[in-house]
Amino acid sequence: MMRQVLLLMSMAFSMAVYAQGGGLLLKSSDKGLYIEHKVVAKDNFYSIGRQYSANAKEIAAFNKLDMNKGLSIGQTVRIPVNASNFSQSGTAGIPLYYKLGEKEGLMKASSIANNVTLEKLRKWNNLENDKVEPGTKLIVGYLVNASQTAAQVKEPVVAPPVKEEKKVVTETVVNQQPKVDKPVVTETPKNPVKDLTTDVPAKTETPKNPANDLNTDVPAKTETPKKPEPKIEPLGPTTSDEGYFRTSFEKQMKISPVSHLETVTSGIFKTTSGWMDAKYYVLMDGVISGTIVKVINPVNNKAVYAKVLGEMSGIRQNEGLNIRVSSAAASALQITESEKFVLKVNY
Repeated sequence: MMRQVLLLMSMAFSMAVYAQGGGLLLKSSDKGLYIEHKVVAKDNFYSIGRQYSANAKEIAAFNKLDMNKGLSIGQTVRIPVNASNFSQSGTAGIPLYYKLGEKEGLMKASSIANNVTLEKLRKWNNLENDKVEPGTKLIVGYLVNASQTAAQVKEPVVAPPVKEEKKVVTETVVNQQPKVDKPVVTETPKNPVKDLTTDVPAKTETPKNPANDLNTDVPAKTETPKKPEPKIEPLGPTTSDEGYFRTSFEKQMKISPVSHLETVTSGIFKTTSGWMDAKYYVLMDGVISGTIVKVINPVNNKAVYAKVLGEMSGIRQNEGLNIRVSSAAASALQITESEKFVLKVNY
């Protein structure tokens, strides 16, 4: 039943998008990538946002429009294209095209579309070589809708970053041990040598107090090796992979101190980012896109820092959830559930 619902939603999405005619052309501005939508009867910011899996408030801001004034039939609206509705990892979704201008080739299409590899451009467009004519429309990625994103949530979560953390721990321990061992090895043989030579070396080192050599020098030297010993314990590895955005969170705190700590019900959405670069993301309502939040697993107190991509409201698959975290973030938090689980969010 669920598969039938997702299929119907996907078909409705495709029909609505292609109703604009001629395929979707990806364009670029100083605000980022976008596609254009021509307003028809009964269109509003929220219905257009559902068609393209884009946030209604972001659409209004991108076009510098007031959401309270509505839209006019025939009006052209720019739809922002970003990580929440744009995929370049496969061929699922609706193709987005870039139209080549004069003296433009595959390199120009790649630079416009997030520097996608030339190999993918050749594969998506069935090209045998890099020769393309001006005016050619090249597929540079795929528009992904909400139903396709939800269908990926149940895929198993893998956790390659955990192995990388172990490597970092072993390296830091190896590097710290020689620094502690050197003073212990060099100082311990000095005491027995001075004992065998009675008080002669002690008098040469401290000529100002020759009368006190027999009474004070021996206990003073036996206590000195004890001082560096406690330093061995604190020098343990304390680093953990909490994510690429930790520094951004600390800068953000200086501008706007942390004032929210919420316990929420969470799900997972699949992303290709975060596995190697530790860039983690979340979807949540009521928080401005681009805000960095701290996400904590109360089961093991694991924490990561993640960037808010957008809101979740208006999508049926998100009912009963307060947030969704990216699959890489769930792996770093060592989440074992795939449907619903409890997290804490601090921002």
